[in-house]
Amino acid sequence: MLLAFDIGNTNIHMGLWDGARWRLSWRARTVTDKMPDEYAVLVRNFLSTADVAYPSIRGVVMSSVVPALTPAFQELIWRYLTIEALTVNSATPLGIDIAIDMPEQAGADRLCNAVALSQLFGAPAVSVDFGTSTNFDVLSADNEYIGGALSPGIGLAHDALVSRAAQLHKVELAPPPNPIGRNTMHAMQSGIFWGYVGMIDSLLVRILAELDCEQTPVVATGGLASLFKTHIKRISHVAPELTLDGLRLIHEINRGK
Repeated sequence: MLLAFDIGNTNIHMGLWDGARWRLSWRARTVTDKMPDEYAVLVRNFLSTADVAYPSIRGVVMSSVVPALTPAFQELIWRYLTIEALTVNSATPLGIDIAIDMPEQAGADRLCNAVALSQLFGAPAVSVDFGTSTNFDVLSADNEYIGGALSPGIGLAHDALVSRAAQLHKVELAPPPNPIGRNTMHAMQSGIFWGYVGMIDSLLVRILAELDCEQTPVVATGGLASLFKTHIKRISHVAPELTLDGLRLIHEINRGK
């Protein structure tokens, strides 16, 4: 079995691949000051949910955009599983070329998404990842990762607005009954939700125009992907495990090396 970790700024996404499917997929809150042993308890609980013991794990692959946690997870994986984790970065063989100015600056999660796009959806393709930031990642017709766009995630924008406005409070991140809010809560929902729909739609128009391919699939992933799919027609697929799929595919490419 393969154990995969996608370590993000807000959540750690863990997956257990049994060779045919993701038997288990969990998200846990990212806490940067936790010790390796504390995260080991989390991993043990994760595996016990699937009735899997440590010896059943034959490989571990991880991506991390939280430098403080990368060595912590490498340590716990080695200590408890005696496996050296494959840690994805721009120097890892990916099966695609990285055609951006500074490849070493590309987030590992973005590279995983690009690999998953290539092998699961073909090229060209675009992913929209709804996380701490909203990431647009682009695979060219030549099967090259050519970059994309980054914007603050909708949750981050929501929190920033509430923290800087004394009379505003948190609201559900969902479309209000009408675009014109008749009260403060609905006005906030309209501005935040429909504002993000407009931003995503507008960026996709520009990205797809640059690719100049009408049939380019647009794949959404992340916690709010299904919600936005309903309101953004250019999103053609929702793939909740896109980053994990990229991790397992990269592990397959590197297995035995």
